[in-house]
Amino acid sequence: MSPPSVQELVRHIDTRDLSMVLANSTPLPTGRYLHWDELRRRTPPDGLSPEMWWASVWLARSGSMHALPLLDTAGAPFMLAMPEPVLVQLHHIDRDAAGQIRSPEGTPVHESRERYLLHSLIEESITSSQLEGASTTRKVAEAMLLEGRKPRDRSEMMIFNNYRAMDHIRSLRDEPITPERILELHRMITLDTLEDPADAGRLRTSDDVKVVDNRDGTVLHDPPSYKTLPERLARLCAFANQGPEAQPFVHPVVRAILLHFMIGYDHPFADGNGRTARALFYWSMARSGYWLMEFLSISQFLRQAPRQYVQAYLYTETDRSDTTYFVLHQLDVIRRGITGLHDYLARKTVERREATRLLGVGWLRGRLNHRQVGLLTHALRHPGETYRVARHQAVHNVVYQTARADLLDLADLGVLEKTKQGNAFVFHVVDRLERHLEALSARASDSGAQ
Repeated sequence: MSPPSVQELVRHIDTRDLSMVLANSTPLPTGRYLHWDELRRRTPPDGLSPEMWWASVWLARSGSMHALPLLDTAGAPFMLAMPEPVLVQLHHIDRDAAGQIRSPEGTPVHESRERYLLHSLIEESITSSQLEGASTTRKVAEAMLLEGRKPRDRSEMMIFNNYRAMDHIRSLRDEPITPERILELHRMITLDTLEDPADAGRLRTSDDVKVVDNRDGTVLHDPPSYKTLPERLARLCAFANQGPEAQPFVHPVVRAILLHFMIGYDHPFADGNGRTARALFYWSMARSGYWLMEFLSISQFLRQAPRQYVQAYLYTETDRSDTTYFVLHQLDVIRRGITGLHDYLARKTVERREATRLLGVGWLRGRLNHRQVGLLTHALRHPGETYRVARHQAVHNVVYQTARADLLDLADLGVLEKTKQGNAFVFHVVDRLERHLEALSARASDSGAQ
C-alpha cells in the first residue's frame, strides 16, 4: 500500500521521461485525490509506467502542501492540501450546515426541534458505540434512553455513556477545550465499561495499545509512545482553540475533522478513542457555528463502511502524513449526513401531513398540541406501541407534569388506553387508531357545522 519513493524514481529517470512526467503532472488524476493504492490499479497515460504516473502526481501536490502544527510519530508535521474537491465540499457544508434546521419547504422548524435533536443524539450514541463493539439492537437501546431505564450490560452502558457525553458536549460549545476537559469527556464515555476502571479519564500508561485488523490481527497502526501523550494532547488543544487568524489558516470544518483524526491517530486512551474523537468533532463544529451538525449522526455512515474509515487513516499514514485523504473522506460523510437529515425531515413532513388530515385541521389546531400530534403520528406508523410519561417527557424536553397531562388527555379522547405497571401509568395505542381519529375528526366537523 505504501507509495514508491518518488525521490528514488526521479533520481534514476532520464530527461525524456522526466519531461513526460512533468507534462502529465496533476494533483487529481482522473479528477480524484487518489492514493498510490488506488492509482496503481488504473491505466496510466501513454508512455508512463504506474510509478512514473505517481511521480507526476506527487510533484504536482508537493507545491500545494501546508505543514500543520500537529506531529506524526516521527516528529514530522502532518500535511494538508486543499484541492478542488475539498473546496467544493466545504462550500456546500458552509451553505447547508451553518443555519437553522428547516423543513423541505425551506421554513424553520421550531415545534419539532427538540424531537429532531433527540433523534440525532440517540442515533449518534448508538451507532458510535456499535462502531466500537456495542451489540445492543437499536430498538432496545432507544427504549432504554427514552424511558430512562438503567443499562443492563456493557453494551447498553457504552450507549448510555455516549448519550450523556454527547449531551454534555452541547454545554461546552462556547468553552475552549483543555486536556482536563478531554479527560473528563473520556471518563464519561467509558465509565463502568473498561477492564480496568482506573483507565476511565486517564491517558494510557503503556505502549501495548495497537490498532489491529479485526479479521486477522494484523497491526495497522502503532500509536505514539505513551510518554509523549501529555505534550501531544496539549498541542492538540492549542490547535483546537485557534481562531481564523492562525497560520496556516485551517477551515473550521477541516479543523474539526483533524481533531477527530488526531485522537484516532494518537490513541491516547486504553479504550474509547473513537467515541472521544467523534465527540470532539461535534464540539468543534458547534463552537464554529455549524448548528445543523447537532441534528446529524456521522457514525451511522461510518458504520455502513468501516473499512473506508480505516483506509482513510492508513492512506494518510503511508503517504507523507498527508491528512487530505482523511479530510476528503469525512467531508463526504458530513455531506451524506446533511442529505440524510433532509430525507428524514421530508419523511416526517409527509407523516405529519397525513396525521393532520386524519385529525382534521380545525380540530387539530384547537384541541391538540404539537407534542400530542407527534405522538399520534408515531403511533400511526407503530400499531401496538406503548408510551410512558418518561419517554414522552424526554422526546419533547418538557417537565414530567406536562408530559403526563398530554398522555392523560389522549387517553380521555379514547386514542390511548391507560393501564398501570407498578406505580407508573403505561399507555397503549388503541386498535384501529386511524378509524378512531377519523371518527373524532368527523364529530369535530359536525360540531363545528352546527
